[in-house]
Amino acid sequence: MAAAALAAPPPAMPPALEWPGMLEAERASVAKLLAAVRAGTVRAPQAWQQLTREVLRPEHPFDLHQQLHAAVFALWDEAVLGPPPVWVPAASDVAATNLQGFMDRFDGDLLWSSQRTGHPAADWRLLQRVSCHNPEAFWAAALRELGVRFDAPPQRVLREGPADDPDAAVWLPGARLNIAAAALGCPRAPVGAPAVVWAAEGRPRDVQAVGREELRHRCTHVASCIAARWKPGTAIAINMPMTVESVVIYLGIVLAGCSVVSIADSFAAAEIASRLRISRAAAIFTCDVVLRGGKALPLYSRVAEAGAPPAVVLPADGVAAPRLALREGDEAWGRFLAGPGGGEAEVGAFSPRVADAHEVTNILFSSGTTGEPKAIPWTHVTPLRCAVDGWAHQDVRPGTVVAWPTNLGWMMGPWLVYAALLNGGTIALYQGSPLGRDFGDFVESAGVEVLGLVPSIVKAWRASGCMAGADWRRLRCFSSTGEASAPEDYHWLASRVLGYRPVIEYCGGTEIGGGFLTGTLLQPQAASAFSTPTLGASLVLLGPEGEQSPHESGRPFVGELALVPPMLGSSQRLLIRDHAATYYSDMPPDAATGRALRRHGDEVARLAGGYYRALGRCDDTMNLGGIKVASVELERAVLEAAGELVLEAAAVGVPAPGGGPEQLHLFVVPRPGAAADEARLLSACQAAVRAQLNPLFRVERVVCVESLPRTASNKVMRRLLRDRAAAPSSPRHRM
Repeated sequence: MAAAALAAPPPAMPPALEWPGMLEAERASVAKLLAAVRAGTVRAPQAWQQLTREVLRPEHPFDLHQQLHAAVFALWDEAVLGPPPVWVPAASDVAATNLQGFMDRFDGDLLWSSQRTGHPAADWRLLQRVSCHNPEAFWAAALRELGVRFDAPPQRVLREGPADDPDAAVWLPGARLNIAAAALGCPRAPVGAPAVVWAAEGRPRDVQAVGREELRHRCTHVASCIAARWKPGTAIAINMPMTVESVVIYLGIVLAGCSVVSIADSFAAAEIASRLRISRAAAIFTCDVVLRGGKALPLYSRVAEAGAPPAVVLPADGVAAPRLALREGDEAWGRFLAGPGGGEAEVGAFSPRVADAHEVTNILFSSGTTGEPKAIPWTHVTPLRCAVDGWAHQDVRPGTVVAWPTNLGWMMGPWLVYAALLNGGTIALYQGSPLGRDFGDFVESAGVEVLGLVPSIVKAWRASGCMAGADWRRLRCFSSTGEASAPEDYHWLASRVLGYRPVIEYCGGTEIGGGFLTGTLLQPQAASAFSTPTLGASLVLLGPEGEQSPHESGRPFVGELALVPPMLGSSQRLLIRDHAATYYSDMPPDAATGRALRRHGDEVARLAGGYYRALGRCDDTMNLGGIKVASVELERAVLEAAGELVLEAAAVGVPAPGGGPEQLHLFVVPRPGAAADEARLLSACQAAVRAQLNPLFRVERVVCVESLPRTASNKVMRRLLRDRAAAPSSPRHRM
């Protein structure tokens, strides 16, 4: 440290008058601790750990939490050490984790045995390196740790192909299994622990439990009925809320050897139709309506409008039959279960279909920049990525209760099913909105230990104050994915539980089957930052001039994130696109290995201290409330539904002031003769987006322009528009 820095006076301690809610003894203790930090006799992370565990409480004003955090880390050199942590693990926390137990037992390889130090955070970094450089040693041990049951074991972990053809690599060659059967029969699940706990909307404390044996029987019943109607390999869609029944149907389809087509229940008819067409689904499971906030929102009618294949229709309220008249050929849920394959003898005789590990089990969709959704097949291997991520990063243990408000139409729905069940954990489902206190009461009553969220939920909680007084002491960690979070919001979230809890950020994608950047309970966690790549994820950041900065370099760098294949769980084909062209075209080889780098499209900053921060998408897609959507999809919806007012439109995602979830801004060129009334256009565009795409999408702002900026090849320059959207609003403006 420079002499000038040593001579600088220490920062002033916040005056005691700004510490409301603290006892005099606590104030004296804090003052003494801060003095020790300034004197250098106590390190700032240890001081903060002590304050969060012994002094700060959720009922203290959040301003106090912020003041003390700023005071503790006043001398923290972020340029050298990285962002200051808001959660620091205690030795007892670390000792109880899955990872620590695994590292204590792992034989590893020469690198592991020669460089392991016994320090948890350092050993974690070494383990992550081993998982990338020696997949045979790591993944064989990890799959043994999980107790995954193969009907025929793999001949080895990985059979690599040519360096320039990563899609030729084969994970777990020779393995045969049914991943749904493996999840339902996890040998590590505690005897008597439920597989699912749930509560109906409006009754958050009336928590119901479904045991593992009951869940297995119900899934087998559905699988037997499916096998009596459709051949293995048939694509069968699910368009339902996340309920016990949807989990049963999902696993039942996979048990029968068919593939699930995942469709979110919020989609408009056109979006449902495109996914059914792309997947060639032969049937669909859906509900008559979606019950939310005391209202019955249409679902079956949207499915019918989409021209769906034969549907099995469940009653949303749990009564014997749907409340709507069905199309000819459609079938009520009760009749389906009582039909072919549904007899007691047939169900008892059913056996799960065992298949090659690379047979398709699920078709999920991710928006692409062309507007046509990418259809991404998951195989029996992909859920192993979900399971290992949940085991290592969210620390899902046998018996752990995991809640994550999501839907089977998005990858986090299947992720939740597999990350919980393959680890012997319990899925927690609340059949209502996660935005209000009822959800908080459910988290408490269900004994949730791992709570996954999207940042927009946290922002809503903080704004409304609805979670004040919630008793979440059983929580061990939060986790977050789907969109960028605001550091202040996530410091607030960590402080909502007595003693603080870490927020494990989780960034990946449907085509990865999980994450590539996240955190662990072995490392201090900074707000809205990632502390590590996931196991088996080898990362490179690409600079604007083509320079490469691998994770191992550790130096601060900003660039487009690329992955060094192969990576267990990542896609190797797409249904209606060229996989290699989508992910590998125009990508340079990895400087270290010569392998083709895999494109992902996220711009990422590597910070000091080994942390990362996501900066948004490099391509023309955005995340709205955790839902990835292409700019062209939004623009097309506006032009189709509001074309009498709008000649051209460009959609961009802009971070909210202070950071956090992206906001949708639309730049529109009004039609000649149409008034440049931005309020009227905002209303029209909002109605168009909600009707054509998703009722959850919100247009933050409409800006009228005379023309859109374009390149010489006539492509809209959305980066310029994003820069303009971040500037103060202005009247009609020529771009």
